[in-house]
Order: sequence, then structure tokens, then C-alpha cells
Amino acid sequence: MIKPTPNPPDSDSDAQTDIDSESSSRKPKLAERRPNPIFTIAPNVNNETLLVHACETLASASVMASELAFILNGPKCNLALGIQQMIALAELSVNRVLDQVDPQ
Repeated sequence: MIKPTPNPPDSDSDAQTDIDSESSSRKPKLAERRPNPIFTIAPNVNNETLLVHACETLASASVMASELAFILNGPKCNLALGIQQMIALAELSVNRVLDQVDPQ
């Protein structure tokens, strides 16, 4: 029977050192990493605004998952409802934090 993977090298320490040096040379330094500005949130946006947008996004995702669940049948419907429930729990958490940031 043919093995799908080659045998590991005899010396683990030498191989690990080579892997570490190769991966560290390929990774850009933390200061060199620049996120794509299309996905960057403006640095001057306050926490309340971010929480409000997160809450609205979660509410929209919850509605989409619910609508999808009504289209599907059986286990796929249950999966969509499970996703919707997780979104709803996240929305509750964000609402709780938002209430603490800006009590009404």
C-alpha cells in the first residue's frame, strides 16, 4: 500500500528550526501589516456607534436566517434555526452592553 505522506525527517530539532526560520521570514512584521482600507473602521468612531451597528447587523442576520429556515426542510431547516438562535444570543449580548454604555 502506498503512503499518502512522506516519512518525517530523522532530526526533529533541525527540521523545526528550518520551519521556524522560513515562516518567520515569510510573515510580515506586525508594524508592516496594513489592513485593506475598504474593511477598516474609522478610528474616531465611538463604542456606542459600533455597538449600534453590530446590533443592527445581527438583527438583519437573524431575519435572514429565519427566512432561510422557512424555505428549507428537515435537518437543513434545523441548522438554519440553530444559526438564527446563535445570532439572537449574540444580539442579546450586544444589546446588554449597549444598555450599559448608554442607559436609557
